[in-house]
Amino acid sequence: MTTHPMEIDSESDDQTNSAGENDILAADLTSLGKAIPWVEKYRPQSLDDVAAHRDIVDTIDRLTTENRLPHLLLYGPPGTGKTSTILAVARKLYGPRFQNMILELNASDDRGIEVVRQQIQDFASTQSLSFGVKSSVKLVLLDEADAMTKDAQFALRRVIEKYTKSTRFALICNHVNKIIPALQSRCTRFRFAPLDAVHVTERLKHVIKAEGLDVEDDGLAALVRLSNGDMRKALNILQSTHMATHQITEEDVYLCTGNPLPKDIEQISYWLLNEQFADSFKRIDEMKTRKGLALVDIIREVIMFVFKIKMPSAVRVQLMNDLADIEYRLSFGCNDKLQLGSVIASFTRARSALVAAAS
Repeated sequence: MTTHPMEIDSESDDQTNSAGENDILAADLTSLGKAIPWVEKYRPQSLDDVAAHRDIVDTIDRLTTENRLPHLLLYGPPGTGKTSTILAVARKLYGPRFQNMILELNASDDRGIEVVRQQIQDFASTQSLSFGVKSSVKLVLLDEADAMTKDAQFALRRVIEKYTKSTRFALICNHVNKIIPALQSRCTRFRFAPLDAVHVTERLKHVIKAEGLDVEDDGLAALVRLSNGDMRKALNILQSTHMATHQITEEDVYLCTGNPLPKDIEQISYWLLNEQFADSFKRIDEMKTRKGLALVDIIREVIMFVFKIKMPSAVRVQLMNDLADIEYRLSFGCNDKLQLGSVIASFTRARSALVAAAS
């Protein structure tokens, strides 16, 4: 009887396989990191990382530290740090187990009266086991609460009262007037204003350095200008422009977003104030078509340019009123060419008033 020695995998083979698996895992993690939107990748993880509103953040931080956190209502424009602040509070309260201690619902979830009566009430009524977590009080986060139905808000009012001992509610919305007064009175309100240019610039510089981007100074200024105090919008524009070009300039930013360049607005304003109606209409329409500009974007930029022009107050008021009416009509899908004619007509009247005032 012939015996054959057993085949044993060598240690070097194991090491080779392990190294190969590690390389594949590292490559997967690298590609995953690149795929993550920068809005999520650079979301503040702690209250110290929140870019602005230090007075609000410090107040919430102090209440959290002293274990006196009330129900919260955070409201203000998008991209100002409302959700990031609450998630940072949750991480501070619950540590790595915070996902088990919060119930997060946003506008993509069904949040009618049945959800309030079942899902939210079930979560709030169950006893939490902290297992060493600093606080056993749970947190219900209702993002975009202004999208909730009125019936759901009235039902939520009673749930908040009933489970205050075990649960805190944090409501986040853009329009506080859509939250019923009964809910507002049960929460401590904080308004998150649009971020100022300094804080947006600082955060963008942090992301640019972390990602190793090549951004010109005028490109950074364009990002800050177009964001209008919305940090989420600024990061999205930066990531989109980076995917289109490696060196980011002012022109690249405007081309990527479809907004008219400042030099184009100056040219359009010159035509509006100096050219005859037919010539002005032809040139602006040609530029709009060639560069793919939206009339509503042109109007919004021209309005800012109007403030720089020296003119009597009465003329400026009438011109602003006319442009506001045109923008309102565009929001309902009115004909672009007809509204462009209305813009030129408004400036023609303003120009005639300026000539009359000068004489």
